[in-house]
Amino acid sequence: MNASFRPMKGLAALLFAAALGAAGAEAKTFKWAADSDPGSMDPHSRNVASTLSMLSNVYEPLIRRDRELKLEPALATEWKATSPTTWRFTLRKGVKWQDGSPFTADDVVFTYGRTKGPGSLLGTVLRGSKDIKKIDDFTVDFEMAGPNPTFPDQMTSWLIMSKAWSEKNNATKATDLTKNETSYATLHAMGTGPFILKSREADGKIVMVPNPTWWDKAEHNLTEVIFTPIANPATRSAALLSGEIDMVHTLPINAIPRVKEQKGLRVLQKAELRTMLFFLDQARDELIDSNIKGKNPLKDVRVRRAMAMAIDAEALSRQVMRGVSVPNYLLVGPGVNGFDEALNVAPSRDLAAAKKLMADAGYPDGFEMGMQCSNDRYVNDEFICTATVAMLARIGIKVNLKVMPFNQVIKYLSPPYETSFILAGWLPATYDAHDALFNLVAGRNKELQRGVFNVGGYSNPKFDDLVMKIGVELDPKQRGAMMQEALKIVRDDVAVIPIHQQVVVWAAKDSVELVQNADNFFPLRFVKIK
Repeated sequence: MNASFRPMKGLAALLFAAALGAAGAEAKTFKWAADSDPGSMDPHSRNVASTLSMLSNVYEPLIRRDRELKLEPALATEWKATSPTTWRFTLRKGVKWQDGSPFTADDVVFTYGRTKGPGSLLGTVLRGSKDIKKIDDFTVDFEMAGPNPTFPDQMTSWLIMSKAWSEKNNATKATDLTKNETSYATLHAMGTGPFILKSREADGKIVMVPNPTWWDKAEHNLTEVIFTPIANPATRSAALLSGEIDMVHTLPINAIPRVKEQKGLRVLQKAELRTMLFFLDQARDELIDSNIKGKNPLKDVRVRRAMAMAIDAEALSRQVMRGVSVPNYLLVGPGVNGFDEALNVAPSRDLAAAKKLMADAGYPDGFEMGMQCSNDRYVNDEFICTATVAMLARIGIKVNLKVMPFNQVIKYLSPPYETSFILAGWLPATYDAHDALFNLVAGRNKELQRGVFNVGGYSNPKFDDLVMKIGVELDPKQRGAMMQEALKIVRDDVAVIPIHQQVVVWAAKDSVELVQNADNFFPLRFVKIK
């Protein structure tokens, strides 16, 4: 038997049998594939959309998003600010964990401590909160460090775990994937959501079945879901074209024409809220993997501006993305609260001017540096990086590119951030610019859990003060003006180099009904097979 497989026992097995029995001859198995594996079944081990999307089918947040991405009740039925620094959540009564035990405030309090604790990479979703208090079995108060108008939006990515199940299985601590940690929660899951994890195998294959005791009314008609990660683009598209699978997430760009031509298949495209960008190391006194010793060229804003001029987002969109991207020059793009079209101006593409900036900074002959890039996480990620290497060579910067699966890239995006230059993407969990400002470019502060994903180490005390003020400002007009000011600072300082919002391309059989939204989450509860 595969060591990663664990047969269902007790109630879980009975629920699975009940689901199949109820469906009878009308059983609907849904087979789908994606370009990457979620990495772990631990909901607090990664702050990555693909992981959170998958696990949101088993675990649930207090507040979720509907078909139009609007907030709606989930494990909490109500929420309100009872004071400028307190958010009160009323929990849903009658909810059962998939092992039959009752969901209560104890589970929420436990999950708060686990998320804030060691190993967790999801602590940023609780930013601004300093404590949680159980009022009664179905009421909890979150105590905030100050006013926090976006806290309910933050809750949509926070998945609640069972206290008793975690304690029973020695999984009270989040598994730190950056240290290759594993626990019972790595391969197993037990939530309150619409689907039960039947099995998780070492090759990434995941099988789920409906939860017949789910508190909500099921909109899907599935009796089994089989997920298979297929990293190779050609193999993934071939599996759809042959009818082996019902849906792919994502479809390789070069396969779009073929899928559109084949009867019974359709292509779904939507611009994501995620901004693709490059982090540049501005923290170290000496770059990693560089021929320049004793100093860091990326600390000089003139070098960063030259790089932003050379990395031609418009050319990337035309030639690499083949139009399946929207060039973007701000930390956030259209659809995110705080985005300002007037600020979204492309850098000059004058290479002579860029070379002059390099010379003025003391690097007329350029320099060498290392770079990491995933090859299975974002749309055309490897090809974006390869093209960027060629673009930077035009101004004398020789980039030594290392391409690898995203599961290996994660360690470079986490402390101690051992990278000089790296491609990444960020989708604000709150759909608000403050999320990106606070997490990606605000100064690193462990106590505040600020700047956890500030990979480049950009530091600007005045900017940090502005970001903190945005976090507690309640007046929408004033808050919007402050976010625009902050986004302008990030742009002008070239704290990061944004390139585009990727257009996510899915493909499915015509017999599959599903919902595709700009957050790139894939809720199975909306899937129906005709």
